[in-house]
Amino acid sequence: MATLEDIHSPFDGAVVGQVPVSTLADVNDAIGNAVKGAELWRRTPAHVRSAIMLKAAQLADDRQELIAQIISSENGKSLVEARGEASRSGEIIRLGAFEGSQLYGTTLPLDANKGTGLEKLGFTIRQPVGVVVAISPFNYPALLVLHKLAPALGSGNSVVLKPARATPLTAIAIAQCFYDAGLPEGVLTVLTGSGTLLGDALVSDSRVRKVSFTGSTSTGTHIASIAGIKKLSLELGSSCPVVVLDDADIELAAEAVSLGGYINAGQVCISVQRVIVHEKVMADFLSALKPKVEAIKIGDPKSEATKVGTLISQAEAKRVEACIAQAVKDGGKLLTGGERSGTLIKPAIVSNVDPRSSFAQDELFGPAIAVSSATSTKEAIDLANSTAYGLGAGVFTKNVDLAIQSAREVDAGIVHINWTPLWRADLMPYGGLKASGIGKEGVRSAVEEMTEVKTIILHGRTW
Repeated sequence: MATLEDIHSPFDGAVVGQVPVSTLADVNDAIGNAVKGAELWRRTPAHVRSAIMLKAAQLADDRQELIAQIISSENGKSLVEARGEASRSGEIIRLGAFEGSQLYGTTLPLDANKGTGLEKLGFTIRQPVGVVVAISPFNYPALLVLHKLAPALGSGNSVVLKPARATPLTAIAIAQCFYDAGLPEGVLTVLTGSGTLLGDALVSDSRVRKVSFTGSTSTGTHIASIAGIKKLSLELGSSCPVVVLDDADIELAAEAVSLGGYINAGQVCISVQRVIVHEKVMADFLSALKPKVEAIKIGDPKSEATKVGTLISQAEAKRVEACIAQAVKDGGKLLTGGERSGTLIKPAIVSNVDPRSSFAQDELFGPAIAVSSATSTKEAIDLANSTAYGLGAGVFTKNVDLAIQSAREVDAGIVHINWTPLWRADLMPYGGLKASGIGKEGVRSAVEEMTEVKTIILHGRTW
């Protein structure tokens, strides 16, 4: 009989559910079943796969409130945010059903190659990779699961899913939608338990042909070192900058940063962490931002009045609190916030931050932003590019020339003009540069990552 472990609310520590603690034997069984499931699913016509997925999408819609309640309970985010996340679940599945059925190839103009005439015909086809291992984080336990499951299943792969140990209940609820829609046995398996034990076994298994991981850069580096010869998508860490130039709409920039820096208690890889403001507009920007941040209500995630909930654990809350304190010790000025109560931290603004300090350079993953000044557009862009990361960035300017320059010069996988990086459409390519990872998510891009191209040549005889 499997050992069970309790899943606790980050807000009050209450037990909100139980899940099995999977073993290495479970990993072996899951991959073995996934190999069989992949053989069946790849030979299932796309319209049949799509029909099952569309039914799963409808079930996700029908269970939207249930999924939101589970997200809030185990993750600690506010119900407002949890409902927003749950509301996108069905749409991501529908996107996966559509994009996964559209596996187009191309024809090859072989006769353009010297020495080849019209006696040959060439074309490419796409086919699923086979077994996909999906490892998802705690911060968006529905969306980031589905950004792996939907494209993988839609394009004919089987999946072994390892959700974050802190938030497995949402993943199980999502998987149940697929099971209840008629997904064949072996096509989707969820394993719960230790990420270190299970993760290493999953990603290093030679039967696995694709690993899709979202998490820290250090863990992504480890995965790359042990995975062997297989396809990898690694969506890793970040320290996202927002640049506010001297011609920016200050009110718009302040409103956007007050959202982009604190949603999900800052536990978002595309959260605003660094704001680089032209010195001419620094005072105006801080005056506009401070009251907006102070108006953010934190508290019980299940309260309808709460806008921002908890961090995922006491340990994480204490770490973020210490980072804010160290930033102030290093010369930053705490304009507002930073106080901790259990797993809640009051949204913080730290100004006068040295842009080369750890508070600006390292991923914080908490509800605080570092504000630094720049004397020119060039200096601002240089500072935006100054970290090891390159996932998302935002630039505020009314000047189209500066917008184009910024779009070209800022080294990030996603650059927003007149908004912060904390915005994502589920269909758009999503992924970073530098230490922020390799590969792209976004359903269409993920389908490409989870399929392989075969070149077919038909050899005829010369007429």
